[in-house]
Amino acid sequence: MTLKKQVLYLVESPDGINEENTSFDWYDFLMMVAIIASIVPLAFKSTNLAFEIIDKITVIIFIVDYLLRWIVADLKLEKGKLSYILYPITPMAILDLLTILPSLTLVSGGFKLFKLVRLLRTFRALRIFKAVRYSKSIKTVINVFKKQKDSLLVVCGMAFAYVLVSALIVFNVEPDSFNNYFDAVYWATVSLTTMGYGDIYPVTTAGRIVTMISSFMGIAIVALPAGIITSGMMDEINSAKEKTGN
Repeated sequence: MTLKKQVLYLVESPDGINEENTSFDWYDFLMMVAIIASIVPLAFKSTNLAFEIIDKITVIIFIVDYLLRWIVADLKLEKGKLSYILYPITPMAILDLLTILPSLTLVSGGFKLFKLVRLLRTFRALRIFKAVRYSKSIKTVINVFKKQKDSLLVVCGMAFAYVLVSALIVFNVEPDSFNNYFDAVYWATVSLTTMGYGDIYPVTTAGRIVTMISSFMGIAIVALPAGIITSGMMDEINSAKEKTGN
């Protein structure tokens, strides 16, 4: 195996990779630790020397990871030399770059122009989404959503349509309780999800009947995605067991 392929197996999980090779798992663990460590300072308003050191270490890890993935882009994308040009504009590469840039702009803090670049600090929160690449469980969930997207879209369409229709009904049944149609849509949404904040509510008998029907319908509609996702998760788990022979 060439050195480049070894790097590919380290940072990626190509089809057919030997399950006994644990280097990828250790790399995943390292990256997950780096991601978590890099976002911890976001929970504090002020910074200190320890946070600055953590930021410098984690950004170095992210840069090395970015460069390694760029080096093996031809093996990953399989488009020859063109892969090195295409890789930086792939979604995950862009996400990686956005999580690196805020730390690199710290060296330019002395110029007023670069104060605008400090807005990129917001992108540090995106580092948590890098975990998608390194977590097998998250990948499983994403696969479930991809495979069940048609069913989930149908349920979302039903929920959206019911919100609009029920809002239209209650807005006409009890117009005095709602300033505009948007207020009715807000009420229908919180009623459909059975949250019921109580800040906007009908007071007439007809309006309350509509509210009760909406709440019961909400229980049914909200339960549908849970069943679809659970079924998809079970299929993914069974499929994984069949592949490993367990």
